[in-house]
This record gives sequence, structure tokens and C-alpha cells, in this order.
Amino acid sequence: MNISFTKMHGLGNDFIVINNINNSLNLKEINIQKLSNRHTGIGFDQMLVLEKTLHKNTDYKYRIFNANGSEVQQCGNGARCLALYLKERNIIKKSSFKLETINGIIQLHFLDQNNITVNMGKPIFELDQIPFNFTSKSISYDINGYQMGVLSMGNPHAVIISKNIKNIDISSIAEDIQNSLYFPDSVNVGFMEVCSRSSINLRVYERGVGETNACGSGACAAVVYGRMKGVLDQNVDVRLNGGCLKINYEKNNDVMMTGPAETVFEGTINI
Repeated sequence: MNISFTKMHGLGNDFIVINNINNSLNLKEINIQKLSNRHTGIGFDQMLVLEKTLHKNTDYKYRIFNANGSEVQQCGNGARCLALYLKERNIIKKSSFKLETINGIIQLHFLDQNNITVNMGKPIFELDQIPFNFTSKSISYDINGYQMGVLSMGNPHAVIISKNIKNIDISSIAEDIQNSLYFPDSVNVGFMEVCSRSSINLRVYERGVGETNACGSGACAAVVYGRMKGVLDQNVDVRLNGGCLKINYEKNNDVMMTGPAETVFEGTINI
């Protein structure tokens, strides 16, 4: 079976987009794992699959699969890439539109050719909805000796504030947290360095992928936690390994994320 795909990235967080509007494609986990392999496949952090939606006033649906084949609920960088994919092919011609995800409906808006704002919705703090196995809700939690904020941006995030994140071995810390009994669905672990009230550095170790060059929902979670701790203002520049995202969060409102997306190449691969 030949599959056509488009390789894209948002600040180095890379994807393939597959058009499955006719619902003819049904890939298994092992297929996705082979495609994601950077030596013997295409190579990507996540695979985005475009489908029809049954929701009224919503344009399309898309599903998100990690490199290990697991399906996840949310991906901010992926949403921007999918928006650019739809615009470049004239599938959608309007500047604002809605997409269905497994987690609900998100709204996207083009500021210019490549910069896209995504309404990521409200952060979720309810423990059973994250999900997070802890006795009671708090701003910060002590997990395996680390103080962290825990919340969901459509997918679970744990955020640790560190003074210098450049030289931290985040993989061992993150995997220890991900494999703990506190997170039944695992968790994305972010390491945030606060530079000022309007600027942070961030590294994110994503479940099912590892450390990525950028994580849109992780950037949102970090700013939300920083706001809860009182160390960040409403508008924050989030500097990741792959570049900068702009996050706007007024407490109790939706989180708005703005950043670029780029097309790398198109191709066909045989499964």
C-alpha cells in the first residue's frame, strides 16, 4: 500500500500529515513506529491524520499519533502545521476555522502567511481529568522529590521550575516521573527556567516520543503554572530548542498560543 504524506514542522517539532478524508487508511501501531524511525522510515515526532468531522460548524477532524504509535489528545504545534496544510492546498480558504480533536474542538486563526494562533482552551486542574493520582488538589506537588505543577492542556503535563535547564539530564528525571504510579496515562514533563516575568526557557520530554525541539501544549502548561505561582505575566515568550512561541493566558480564560509552521517536503512511501 502506497501512502502519500507531507512532512512539516513547528519550531523543529516535526510531523507527517496524511489526508484520510475518504477513511481508506487504517494504520497499526507497528506501521506508525516504522514510519517514525529516523533511520529506516520518514522520521517524525507525531503523525497527524486528517479526517471528516460529524460536528456542526466544525471544518475537519484530525487525530494525533506519537512516534511509538500511541494516540494522544492534543498537540499545539501539530494544530498549526495542520492549519498550514489546509491553507496551502486551498482545502480551507478562510482565515479562522475550527478543528475537531479527540479532546474537543479547537479554533485557529492565521495572523499572516505562517504565524497561526491556536485557542488551546482552558487548563484542567481536576485530578481525575488530568489524570493524576494524588490525594488533593494543589498548586504544586512533591513527586519523587521534585516540586512540580500538574495540569492538563488536553493532555497531561508536569512542569518543574529549574534555575538552569541547559545542562540538566532531563531524560532520566522525566522517565522516572512518567513511569510512576501518579500518572496512569503517563505525562509530558516540562523543565522551565524563568528569565523574567515575560520570558522563559523550556525543555519538554514528551510521553511516547522523548525530548522534542518544541511542544506547544507544554509551552501553554508552563505559562499556566508560572501564572499560578505568580512569577509570570499574561503575555510570555517561551523559548524552546527549536524557537519561540508566544503564549497569552489570563487566569480562568482560554490559553492562546501563537507561532509558525512550515512545510518541509512531500512524498509517497510503501507500507
